[in-house]
Parts: sequence; structure tokens; C-alpha cells
Amino acid sequence: MFDRIKKLFGGSAVNYKELIKNGAQIVDVRTPAEFSNGNIRNSKNIPLQELVAEMKKMDLKKPIITCCASGMRSASAKVLLEQNGFEAYNGGGWLTLQKKLNK
Repeated sequence: MFDRIKKLFGGSAVNYKELIKNGAQIVDVRTPAEFSNGNIRNSKNIPLQELVAEMKKMDLKKPIITCCASGMRSASAKVLLEQNGFEAYNGGGWLTLQKKLNK
């Protein structure tokens, strides 16, 4: 059960820097107001409630790293993306993900 929870929330084994290097895109699922108060450079803001409608515009060939404020919405976004054929990873909170990318 712990492995399932760890996988849902991103786990520590994911090399986010390598994913980005290989073309992954970061989708921040917070509200526009939250996003405007700080975000990861080159990330795309698609609020969680708009994600399904926006999937049609997204590239299925590129992995997606989701992020939000704490990791809860990004976990939901990861599941939605995977259910629709995307390779998706939960980056968790955007500040934490940013730190991992800057290591």
C-alpha cells in the first residue's frame, strides 16, 4: 500500500531534471491567482478544473510533470492525465519541485 501511495504522490526515485532535459513539460494545476504569485519558469498554468478540456491541446508524446501548492491537486491531475493516455508524474508542491530542479 505504501508503494501505491508513494507512486501516486511522485515518489523520490523520479529524476525530474532528466525528464525536463528529455522534453517533459510542467503543468501547474493551481488557480491563476496562485500561479501569478510564483511559479516555475516555463511551466504552464492549467487549473485542475480545466485540465480535461485542455488535454486536447497537449502533446501526448511529451511526459508531463504536474505540480500545485502541496501535491494534492497535482496527484489528482496525474491520475487524470494517465487515464487519458499521458505519461505523467506528480512533482508535488511547486516550491519543492523547483528545489529539485535547481539541485
